[in-house]
Amino acid sequence: MPHRIADDAPLLLVHGYDLGARIWSRVRDGARGAPMRLLGHRAVFVRGAEGVGLFYDETRVARHGAMPRFVQETLFGHGSVHSLDGAEHRHRKATFVDVAYEDEQVRRLQPDLEREWQRELDDWLAGGDRTAYDAAVGAFGRAGMQWAGLPGSDDARTGWAARLAQIVDGFGRPLSLDFAAALFNRVWSDRRAARLIHDVRAGRLVPPQGTALYEWAWHRGPDGGLLPERLAGVELQNSIRPLIAVARFVAYAAKQLLENPDWRLRIHAETARSGQLVGGQLAVAFAQEIRRTSPFVPMLPGRAITDIDFDGQRVPAGGRVVIDILGTDLDDASWDDAHEFRPERFIHRPDYEAIPAFIPHGGAEVVTGHRCPGEKLAIAGLSAAIAVLSDPRVRISPEGLDVDRRRLPTMPASGGCVYAAAAQQADPTDDRESGEQRSTS
Repeated sequence: MPHRIADDAPLLLVHGYDLGARIWSRVRDGARGAPMRLLGHRAVFVRGAEGVGLFYDETRVARHGAMPRFVQETLFGHGSVHSLDGAEHRHRKATFVDVAYEDEQVRRLQPDLEREWQRELDDWLAGGDRTAYDAAVGAFGRAGMQWAGLPGSDDARTGWAARLAQIVDGFGRPLSLDFAAALFNRVWSDRRAARLIHDVRAGRLVPPQGTALYEWAWHRGPDGGLLPERLAGVELQNSIRPLIAVARFVAYAAKQLLENPDWRLRIHAETARSGQLVGGQLAVAFAQEIRRTSPFVPMLPGRAITDIDFDGQRVPAGGRVVIDILGTDLDDASWDDAHEFRPERFIHRPDYEAIPAFIPHGGAEVVTGHRCPGEKLAIAGLSAAIAVLSDPRVRISPEGLDVDRRRLPTMPASGGCVYAAAAQQADPTDDRESGEQRSTS
């Protein structure tokens, strides 16, 4: 590795989502690996199907000790499954698979999503002014907590969801008040979740078997012992938070629906025919393309457990392998018209997990690897949001949809302002005309 390469970690805070392009400028066009340095360690930056194959190969790359501590402790929680490898990881991952990945669990969530998104639609039609993002945090939080077996009123669930959403919003800005708020909300949420686990074990709460609350309260580690209450609570949150995090994709969906009014019309027609908000083929295809193209997690680090030689780049054991998440989802060598927003590419592609370069929720196998088991839940929730935002009775404002690519994580600045069509006053421009006003991204 050339000695002139400075540590790239601080540059991520400076350049945000554009750091990947700067790293790739160090090598030839089309390279699969590029040199970098991460927190003092020699590293290789990888992308595409080849990079995914390396990064998720547990014989060469491990997760434990690779993630910066401020990210691990704030976003995922101390001791969570995200920091484990090998047999210990697979053992705990199995409960996540049972809780969130099985088709029956997805079907069980659907009525909750239908109810909560209908509630948000009704609120907009009654004159409410919550943004698409805020509506999604509330809808996903209430639906997800009901599905997970958590007690509490709608207001309490909405409030906790807002705390979990703020953790996602603030974890990537370590020198900001947002990060301080994320730390506070992490402590608050950990205590709240641990109390729920305690109450289940004490018999004061009896959640239905198969729910996340039940399964994490009674999950046993490889040694046969119950997880500590705090750690069981951390994993309970990790069963819910990924769905709430999808609210950021809902803000992007508002932007893209405005800019693609033909798709909005088609999705509404599909929803009207089916009478359901969740799972329409066109809405799902639109959701998948939102996940592929929207800046969210830019990259993830792993730790080399053996010397690695990849595409001309060499990293010794103990160095870092960093997967370019966004660069892989937008890789010209992996996708036709990679930088074009084309939802049709996902029509008739139900087996999205088999696409090596499609990794918005991680790559490799769900059961044995690090791919998020909550991905199906995320797609169901996002498709419902897209169906609601396609309803012609609501309008999406073109204002405030610019995206700050330096901020981690980012989303359209306004969160996507939505209001009842009847409430539109000054400008009679309809959504088709508004969609021609492109926001910068």
